[in-house]
Amino acid sequence: MAQTPTYDQQFIARKICVLIPTYNNAGTLGKVVTEVLTYTSHVIVVNDGSTDQTAQILEQFPQVAVVSYTPNKGKGIALRTGFKYAIAQGYDYAITIDADGQHFPDDLPVFLKKVEEEPNAIIIGARNLQQENMPGKNTFANKFSNFWFYVETGLKLPDTQSGFRLYPLHAMKGMKFFCNKYEFEIEVMVKSSWRGIKVLPAPVKVYYPPAEERVSHFRPFKDFSRIGVLNTVLVTIALAYIHPRNFVKFIFTKGNFKKMLQEHLFNKEESTSRKALSIGFGVFMGIIPIWGFQMLAALALATLFRLNRALVIVAANISIPPCIPVIVYLSFLMGRFWVKEDATWVLFKKDLNLNDIYLNLYQYITGSITLAIVAGILAWAITYVLLAAFRKKRPAVI
Repeated sequence: MAQTPTYDQQFIARKICVLIPTYNNAGTLGKVVTEVLTYTSHVIVVNDGSTDQTAQILEQFPQVAVVSYTPNKGKGIALRTGFKYAIAQGYDYAITIDADGQHFPDDLPVFLKKVEEEPNAIIIGARNLQQENMPGKNTFANKFSNFWFYVETGLKLPDTQSGFRLYPLHAMKGMKFFCNKYEFEIEVMVKSSWRGIKVLPAPVKVYYPPAEERVSHFRPFKDFSRIGVLNTVLVTIALAYIHPRNFVKFIFTKGNFKKMLQEHLFNKEESTSRKALSIGFGVFMGIIPIWGFQMLAALALATLFRLNRALVIVAANISIPPCIPVIVYLSFLMGRFWVKEDATWVLFKKDLNLNDIYLNLYQYITGSITLAIVAGILAWAITYVLLAAFRKKRPAVI
C-alpha cells in the first residue's frame, strides 16, 4: 500500500510551518500531530500550560519543536508566542491547526495551493457550518462574528472563527496585538485587513464529535464579553478613522471616482429621485451629532429604507477629518438661532463654568441637527436638479 505523499518540499520552499496551540487536548493531540507529520516535518506545538498528559505525549515526537510555559495564558498568547518562535526559526508562514481534532490535516494542501495564488494573504479555512453535530451556539457565534467583521472591514467571509488558517508572518511584521484569548483571532484578521493584507477563505472539512465527547475551553459568558468589548473598540476605530481614510484613498485613486459615478450616480436602472434622496440622506447622516456611529447608522437605515447604500455612505463621508472643523463651526453658528440671547461661541475662557459648557453643548447639538437637515435638503435638491438636467441633455439611444 502506497504511503501518504509528503509535501515537505513545498513547505521548505515557501518557508511554511504548521503551528499547533494546545491546552489539555491529550485525548486528540497525538493523532493530530501524527497526521500532520505525514505532510511535513516542520511542526511547532505550543503547550499553553497544559495540566494533563500533553507533555508526555509530546515526548513521543522528538522531531517536533515544542514551546512550553506555565500557567495557561490563553489561545491568543499561544499563537503570538508561536508566531515569534516561527519567525525566529526563519519561517515566513504559519498554518495554525487546532489540537482538538476538528480539522483534517489532509486539507493542508488546500493552503499550499492558495498561498501560491495569494502569497501575502491570510487564508481562513471555511468550514461547513450546517453539517451534523455542529453546535447551535457555534453557528450563532460565527454569524455574529461574520457580521461585525464586515462592519469593521467591509469584507464578507463565510467563517471568521475557524482556527485552521495560514498567516503570512512576513507581511505581519511590526504589527502590535493586545488580545490574549480567543478574541485574538478576530483582532489579527481585522488589523491585518486594515493594513492592506487580504483575508480570503478556502473550503475545508470539519469534524464535530457528539456533544458527550466534545472538549471545549470556550467560556460562553467571559469569552463573549471579551469579544463584545473588542468589537466595540474595533467598530469605533473603523467608523471614526479606517473607513473615512479608505474612502479618501479610494476617491483619489485614479479612475475610481469616475467608475463610482458611472455605476451609482449615472446608473439608468435607478430613479433620479432615489439617487437624490440617497445623497441627501447621506449628507444628513454625516452631520448629525452621533460621532463614531454615523456610518453604522447610515448603512443600517439605508438598508431599511432601500436607498442606494453606496451613495449614502459616500455622502456621509462629508464628516471626514478635514471637514469636521467646518461642520462644528457651522453647527455652533446655526445653534445661535436656538439659544438666542444666551448664544455663545466656542470660547477658551479663563472663567469657564458648567453653565458655559451646557450652553455650548446645547447650542452645538441644536445647531448640528439644524445644519444636518438644511444640508441634507440642499444636497437632495441640487442632486435631483442636476441629474434631471443631465438625463434630459443625454441623446436618446436608437
